[in-house]
Amino acid sequence: MFRHKGKNRTFAHDLRLAILLSFVAGLVNITGVLALKTLTTNVTGHFAFFAEEIMRHDYATAITFFLFTIFFLLGSFLSSLLQELISLKNPDWSHIFPITLEMVILIAIGFFGTTTGLFTLDGKLTAFFMLLSMGIQNSLVTNISNATVRTTHLTGLFTDLGIELSQLFFYKKLEEVKKLKTSIFLRLSIITFFFLGCFSGGIIYQFLEIKTLFVAAFVLLIAQWYDFLRLKFHLLKRKTFHK
Repeated sequence: MFRHKGKNRTFAHDLRLAILLSFVAGLVNITGVLALKTLTTNVTGHFAFFAEEIMRHDYATAITFFLFTIFFLLGSFLSSLLQELISLKNPDWSHIFPITLEMVILIAIGFFGTTTGLFTLDGKLTAFFMLLSMGIQNSLVTNISNATVRTTHLTGLFTDLGIELSQLFFYKKLEEVKKLKTSIFLRLSIITFFFLGCFSGGIIYQFLEIKTLFVAAFVLLIAQWYDFLRLKFHLLKRKTFHK
């Protein structure tokens, strides 16, 4: 899912990546909305609010919305930088540090997000770090899948989905239609699991509140070690059947 890149990647790799990490994005998204009344998985709306506050001459609030976009950008930058640096020595481990950093951020917010310490719900620092984590994830997924999978926002997905659905009326060659349907299925999977993440996160939030982010971190842990555990399982299975 993470280790396979370029020509070695298959649809199955992208699908597993899409399902797990779009579910995480959905969990983070609903947690941010319920805990902070703030979107924490994308920056599109924050630009509009930034412009609105500038027009109202509320520059302090405008700066906050501007910083939302900067923290998402910073997350993307850090994720890509870590991937490139690690790839120089061990390409197979290039995803480990970015996804670990994302988990650490989410766990830290879960622990401290409701206290008056490092993170506060009264201020916007919690939202800054949630946006940072989503920038990390979006950059990681984009790089690994060669921009085939994006998990933190749906605007582009719905745009691409609409285009591809219209192309079903015009593509005639069997190979083209098969490729198009595969792409449509992938996009629908991302949308579906983002929604499931939001829906289940909303239910979990009633019991755990901002600690719902622990669930997101756990899913990330599964995603991080999925390839390794799957390989170990197949090796164990092969040894068992060859005895």
